[in-house]
Amino acid sequence: MPDLEQPQTSRGAATYRRILDAATAEFARHGIAGARIERIVKSARTNKAQLYAYFGDKEQLFDTIFLNSLERITDVVPIDADDLPGWAVRLYDEYLRRPDLIRLATWTRLERRPAGHLVETHEHYDDRKLTAITEAQAAGRVRAGDPFDIMAIVIAMSMAWSPVSNVYAATSEEDDHVHAERRALLRDCVRRATAGDGDTPAG
Repeated sequence: MPDLEQPQTSRGAATYRRILDAATAEFARHGIAGARIERIVKSARTNKAQLYAYFGDKEQLFDTIFLNSLERITDVVPIDADDLPGWAVRLYDEYLRRPDLIRLATWTRLERRPAGHLVETHEHYDDRKLTAITEAQAAGRVRAGDPFDIMAIVIAMSMAWSPVSNVYAATSEEDDHVHAERRALLRDCVRRATAGDGDTPAG
């Protein structure tokens, strides 16, 4: 990977941020193959030379944006293995706030990695989650089973109404009571699916 220029001034940092924002919207809407650098630089009010200096080619620009999106979800919605239902609900809310992030992951699955882990560096994003689940399992708060599969099922349930749902994609414009009902259902389903011996759900 070539050495890339980093913004040295506040003006450069502002341009860098505009490129990131414009490219995030472009890739989320059109995918990797369908995204166009011309549209990105026009929206960011810059030029190709500046974009390439900061990010390299289109593939590298997507890498930056996608990995930033994974970092955001990890930081904004950290796992709480003692409250997996609550974690699922917080993920649901994050998809409402930032539907573009889940679309980026879907384009990655469709265009780059149709099987296996979504990213090669999955350990960076998964290890803390898996450790937390393993510890909760040892304490009887989460059911037995492969911690990775437990994590996967909770994330999958949180995405039931996500922007890439094959059934129904929720939006933040829907009535609050609709979201409240979904959150309650999601919380209960995750609780029942993941309860350990020391937290057996009623019913």
